[in-house]
Amino acid sequence: MHRKILFALAVLVALIFTMNLNNAQAQQPSPAARGATVTPAPAAAAAEDNPYGDVLTFQGFVKRTGVMAYPLIILSMIAFFMIVLFGFTVRQGTVVSDAFMNSADALIRKQDYLGLLAVCNRRNECIARITSKTLDFATRNPTASFEEVKEVTEAEGNRQSSLLLARIAYLGDVGAIAPMLGLLGTTLGMITTFHEISGKGVGGSNQLGLAQGVSEALLCTASGLVIGIPSLMFYAIFRGKTNRLISEMEAATTHLMALLAVQYKRAARAVGGQ
Repeated sequence: MHRKILFALAVLVALIFTMNLNNAQAQQPSPAARGATVTPAPAAAAAEDNPYGDVLTFQGFVKRTGVMAYPLIILSMIAFFMIVLFGFTVRQGTVVSDAFMNSADALIRKQDYLGLLAVCNRRNECIARITSKTLDFATRNPTASFEEVKEVTEAEGNRQSSLLLARIAYLGDVGAIAPMLGLLGTTLGMITTFHEISGKGVGGSNQLGLAQGVSEALLCTASGLVIGIPSLMFYAIFRGKTNRLISEMEAATTHLMALLAVQYKRAARAVGGQ
């Protein structure tokens, strides 16, 4: 678990470093440009004709979107980190695995509850934590009935399900907040633009400045949507996968509790026979 988180952080840092390196290389003048005047290439001329070509760079994006650029950039980094992290952690091996279920099935049939408790402590799975909580309560309270043990299991199962859903909910929050921040940046930009235009006379140049200011302000909304739409898409994917894993966890818990119920009944018959 920790290794995967560190790996996701390393990927994020490498991506940010690569983007900054590319921007720095793009801003450095070529040796030919420093030594002599060079006729601009067709690609460079096309870039000059496009007034929004510098938006793809970090400095150009910050310049055109204003103060809301930094929150949007931070949200994009958070969304990317969550998508990478959930891609590694939201899987069946972290919730319920066949290896644990086979071991738990064999140990419960042997009534080796202490051995199963040791196995649960070595496993980092939701079903292992549920089983560990159940066995810990059963071993500490040997006179407890099966219904009381079952209540502990259900409570811990609900807690694990809530934790799984709460983790991916943060990605949905990012998808909802990013468009709102973009809209806020657009509103602030238009307020600033109209304030500047209001102090000048009405003319063609002022109308052109108004159109340019509004178009730049709308970049905030576009940026928020670019962040929010993928975040909500991946949130929907991870939510469906999490719900499926929760269903499998509930089925595995029901199977283990059925085995425990058989053992409780066998122990009760043995006591009654004596």
